Amino acid sequence: MPTTPKASKSESKVAEVTGKRAKAPAAKAPAGKTPATQKAPTRTASVRPGKAANPFPELTLDQRRYYVEVAAYYIAERRGFRGGSEMDDWVRAEEEIDRLLREGILRP
Repeated sequence: MPTTPKASKSESKVAEVTGKRAKAPAAKAPAGKTPATQKAPTRTASVRPGKAANPFPELTLDQRRYYVEVAAYYIAERRGFRGGSEMDDWVRAEEEIDRLLREGILRP
């Protein structure tokens, strides 16, 4: 007949108050190893699929978009709104805004 270890005074008090016996502590995993049930934390990208990463974290994507939008307008205005395409203006504006941010000329 197996014998159960006697409960300590604190465990006895817990049993009196709750009506339950305290559980024995779980065995610890050896140093450097994780138990099979515990997964190691993984890092996931905060960027959703199909979205580009923000190269300027101090600037929100909405702020950057606004800067690009205004710059694209002025690029189109310089050519007199004739010829060219909106997409070309947008790409040139993105390049210009990114350059200004990198060089510290444009500050958020």
